[in-house]
Amino acid sequence: MTALVDRLTVRPLDPAADARLIHGWVTHPKAAFWMMQDARLQDVEREYTAITAHEHHHAFVGLLDGEPVFLMERYDPHHLELVGLYEPEPGDVGMHFLVAPSDTPVHGFTRAVITAVMRELFADPATRRVVVEPDVRNAAVHALNAYVGFTVVDTIEKPEKDASLSVCTREDFAHSEAIRGAAR
Repeated sequence: MTALVDRLTVRPLDPAADARLIHGWVTHPKAAFWMMQDARLQDVEREYTAITAHEHHHAFVGLLDGEPVFLMERYDPHHLELVGLYEPEPGDVGMHFLVAPSDTPVHGFTRAVITAVMRELFADPATRRVVVEPDVRNAAVHALNAYVGFTVVDTIEKPEKDASLSVCTREDFAHSEAIRGAAR
């Protein structure tokens, strides 16, 4: 899996150029927890224009050998998403990710993507913890989060969902199955 992870990179999302691509991903049935199933192309472009213009929210397109295969968002939970729902610590970074739908799934690909996302986030020395808030019903992402070292710390009520507030420290990631497995 390490070889696959090493082939994954990210670039900033360009709302105008990437809207059609991202629209296909976020409206796909497998992206139900992304909550954009009924979004029109214009809605997606408008949403990602706002994200990329925001001082505390950033969107990226993930690439495998230069081809778009996932979406990653990084946000500052001191200012977005989790304000008033938990006590943020210095160095906390919020994250969302979505793997593009595929007609030819590759075993272990989503694990490689979340591992690459975590590497990217922890490449910033200011990042001490990654914080996520997936829907409590999203069992698949809970398993992926555990794989890279997340621990559920609380259940919180957001306007759009009940969420499992989860955190992963730099040390948790370094000792996670994702990293231990790569070392074998």
